[in-house]
Amino acid sequence: MQPLIDPLVLARIKDMPLVAKTVAHGLLHGLHNSVQRGTGLEFSQYRAYEPGDPLGNIDWKLFARSDRYFVREAERESNINIWLVLDASASMLQHSSGSGSKIKSKSKPKSGAHHGWHKFDYAKHLLATIAYIAQQQNDAIGLLGLSSENLHFSPALTGKQHWQKLLLQLSHMSTGSVFPSPQILQRHLGRMQSNSLIFVLSDFYQRDNEIVDFMQNLASKRSEVIAVQLESDDELNFPYKGQVRFEDRETKQQVLVSADAVKKDYLATRQAWQDTLTKTFNQLNIEHCIANIDQPLDITLHRFLAVRQKLR
Repeated sequence: MQPLIDPLVLARIKDMPLVAKTVAHGLLHGLHNSVQRGTGLEFSQYRAYEPGDPLGNIDWKLFARSDRYFVREAERESNINIWLVLDASASMLQHSSGSGSKIKSKSKPKSGAHHGWHKFDYAKHLLATIAYIAQQQNDAIGLLGLSSENLHFSPALTGKQHWQKLLLQLSHMSTGSVFPSPQILQRHLGRMQSNSLIFVLSDFYQRDNEIVDFMQNLASKRSEVIAVQLESDDELNFPYKGQVRFEDRETKQQVLVSADAVKKDYLATRQAWQDTLTKTFNQLNIEHCIANIDQPLDITLHRFLAVRQKLR
């Protein structure tokens, strides 16, 4: 599969709807949609004729009145809610290698300006594209952005106007300090547990298992939960040299280390943490996808669509 838009290109594009449509249109070809179109279904709308449409679908009476070709469409709704959940804690501001940053785990160097792409940007564009695909399929879409300072909530509704409002809310969303406690989120859980496909985008860095506890409460017999773990090449490879000062984005705690001395232990500890996280999701029957923000966006989206197609 040829990449559509790489992370560095996306970092320079400010029009989120444009990115969502561009990436989605490139990926939808050949994939089964939840909306079934054809004869014998409830009438939905007219649209302009496009080369390749069956001539039998043209409304000839409308052509006689307008002298233009229109195709009569019908659809059956999929009757499913798509919930987009975004971790908006401070650790999601970690940048990709392409921006020139030096960031380990939840940490960042004490000094140095960053420009371009970070996990939070990447997650927003992923969710915008998923929302666009869901809107095209006439699925209901809801949004929940999570930080200790703000809960960004949009109910699950259908329609293009709702999608536009949801993207506006998504584009204005900012990070707070930490992930909120499960008690604060309790009132939203009931809305999300019925006939839902739930995408949770996070780096899954947590102190008291708060993110996994939240996801465990989301899981039910009438919902499908997909955990999308965001990571970067810096986290995977620890490419640092010499003395490096890191700062925890959430606690502001700093530590000065010799990169060569700690690299082996860091990689071993991170792998153990990754294995534990994967095992936990398997036990909870939660689909686990990994999104590297240094890789093209459509690679991750293709995994999303494959899961969506399997569900159908």
